[in-house]
Amino acid sequence: MARIIVVGGTGLIGSKVVDKLKAHGHDAVAAAPSTGVDTITGEGVEAALNGADVVVDVSNSPSFEQRAVLDFFTTSTTNLLNAEKAAGVGHHVALTIVGTNRPQEIPYFAAKMAQELLIRESGVPYSLVHATQFFEFLGSIADISVVGDEVRLPGALCQPIAAEDVATAVAQTAAGDPVNGDLEIAGPERFGLDEWIRRGLTFRNDPRPVVRDDTAPYYGAVIDETTLIPLDGARIFATTLEEWLPANPPRR
Repeated sequence: MARIIVVGGTGLIGSKVVDKLKAHGHDAVAAAPSTGVDTITGEGVEAALNGADVVVDVSNSPSFEQRAVLDFFTTSTTNLLNAEKAAGVGHHVALTIVGTNRPQEIPYFAAKMAQELLIRESGVPYSLVHATQFFEFLGSIADISVVGDEVRLPGALCQPIAAEDVATAVAQTAAGDPVNGDLEIAGPERFGLDEWIRRGLTFRNDPRPVVRDDTAPYYGAVIDETTLIPLDGARIFATTLEEWLPANPPRR
């Protein structure tokens, strides 16, 4: 069994990844500022990676502002990769997003692309897990898309996935051999962004009307119809929106 360090291991995905790896007998350790590991300052990173076979990075930037998010992913990833080389880590697994390899101008995606490039060029064996939007982001996507009294979103296609399924994919990837390439994962259903959010808000009795507006930005940029959907060959998980909604009331 492997010693696997999960950076961002106390968060939504990371905590699930740690639990799944432990359930399969791995020595999985959550690494985060709250556990004394700060990948931005470098504090605790070297000690945390001592004896590690695999590093999983599911950390996320506290700010989505263009410069801040780019600085977070490039600084954190550089510090991690340098420490991994020194420690002889044999597999770096990073969670990223479906669509970073498509033409788009989303600042967050640009930061993830910079992270991916650092990993590809590092010399450390790696696997990049590209996920579609999480069901869990339903509320936050609605909140950032409010214009006046309406939620305005494009009809661009998406194929959202449950965080539980994302964690399963990441944990299985971490327990396997490096692919030195990309893996895409998605949920089973394809919606327009506006349709997905409308169905979710309706189920939750949220009165805000959702209006389709193909000129409305998604995380700061106008997107094409196919920017957010996976390519052929993606791994498709089974959890549907109808199954997920009753089990996941809004987080307060």
